[in-house]
Amino acid sequence: MKTPMRHGIAVLLVLTLGASLFLVYNGSFYSASREANDTRTQQHEQSTKASVRVPKPHPTALVGYSGIIDHKPLRMHCQTCSLVTSSGHLVGGRRGPEIDSAECVIRMNDAPAARGYAADVGRRTSLRVIAHSSMQRVLRSRQELLNASQDTVFVFWGPSSYMRRDGKGLVYNNLRLMSQVLPKLHVYIISLQKMLQFDELFKRETGKDRRVSNSWLSTGWFTMTIALELCDRINVYGMVAPDFCREPQHRSVPYHYYEPRGPDECTMYISHERGRRGSHHRFITEKRVFANWARTFDLHFYQPDWAPPAAAPQQDAVPRGAPGPHPVARPRFRGDVGANSLLFILLLVLLVGDRSQQRLDPRPRRYRACPERCGDLFGPRQGYVSWEKYPRS
Repeated sequence: MKTPMRHGIAVLLVLTLGASLFLVYNGSFYSASREANDTRTQQHEQSTKASVRVPKPHPTALVGYSGIIDHKPLRMHCQTCSLVTSSGHLVGGRRGPEIDSAECVIRMNDAPAARGYAADVGRRTSLRVIAHSSMQRVLRSRQELLNASQDTVFVFWGPSSYMRRDGKGLVYNNLRLMSQVLPKLHVYIISLQKMLQFDELFKRETGKDRRVSNSWLSTGWFTMTIALELCDRINVYGMVAPDFCREPQHRSVPYHYYEPRGPDECTMYISHERGRRGSHHRFITEKRVFANWARTFDLHFYQPDWAPPAAAPQQDAVPRGAPGPHPVARPRFRGDVGANSLLFILLLVLLVGDRSQQRLDPRPRRYRACPERCGDLFGPRQGYVSWEKYPRS
C-alpha cells in the first residue's frame, strides 16, 4: 500500500517540476522575442514615417448637423481652434494675429471681423454658429458676413417650429432661399434630436431642466459644445470666469465689442441669471460648466486670461486630457509565468492527483462518487455501505 502511494507522489512532483520549468523557460523566451520584435517594429515605423507621408484622413461625419439643400452631415475637424466670443473684453487686446494662427476660427451670430476690429478679433472665419433670433441681423450684414465668406460653414440653431421642413418653418424657408441665391454657401441646421441632446447635456451637467426654469440655452453653449466635437484644442477669447462679475472691482465692458454703447456685460449676465419670468439665458451657469470642462478637455481661456482651479485628485480614474500620470499596463518581466501559467499548473496538479488517488483508493467507484457527508444532505443512502464498514485489504 505504501509503495504505490510513494510512486504516485514521486510522479506528481516530477510532472509538476517539469511543467513549471517548461513554462518559465517559455515565458522568458517569449518575453525576449517580443521585446526584440517590438524594437524592430518601432525602428521600421520610424523609418517609414520619415520616408512616406501619410495622407490626412477624411473628417468623420458629425451627427445632428445636416445641409440645408442636400441634407448631408457636416464633415469638419480641426486640430486647433480659436473660439471668439462677442465680449467687449476683446477690444484693445491685439489678439487678432494669434486668433488667425489657429487652424479654425469660430465666431457667433453677427459678430464682425472687419470694420476696424481685425487687430483685436482677427480676420478669418471657419465656422459661424448663428441663433434663429440673429437671422435678420445676419441678412442685413450679408455683404460682409455672407458674400465675403464663401469658405465659411454656417450652423443655425432654433426651435423646432422655426426649423420645420414642411414649408411652415420660418427660419428654414429663409435659409433655403438664401442658399439658392448664394449656392456656394455651406449652410447647416441642427436637427431636433440634436437639440434634445443639448438640453439633456445641460440638465446632466447642472441638474436643472432649462424648460422648467423657462430659460434658453445661449449661442455660446451651442458654440462651445460644437467646438468640443470638432476641435482637439480650443482657445477661447473674451470669455470671463464664472465669478468675474462678483468681484467688487471688475472691469466694465459692453456686452458686444461691436456695440460700444450697448448694455454692460455683467449687468446682462446677472439680469439673465436671476430672471424668472420670460425667456432668459443662464450665462453664469453655463460658464461654470465650461470651467469644469476645462479640467478635462484641452480648453483654455484668454483675454482675460484665466484657468479653473485644479480639482481634487482622483486615484481611480484620470480624465481624458488631464495632466498627471495615466494608468499603464503592468510590465511583463522575464521568468514571470503569469496567471494563466499558474492556472495551468494548478489544473495539471489536480488532474494528476485525482488519477493517483483513484489508483490508490481501493473503494469501488460507486462509493468514491459521493462524499462522506452526502447522506446528511440528501438522506440515507439506500443499499450503500459506509466507508467505515468497508473492509480494508
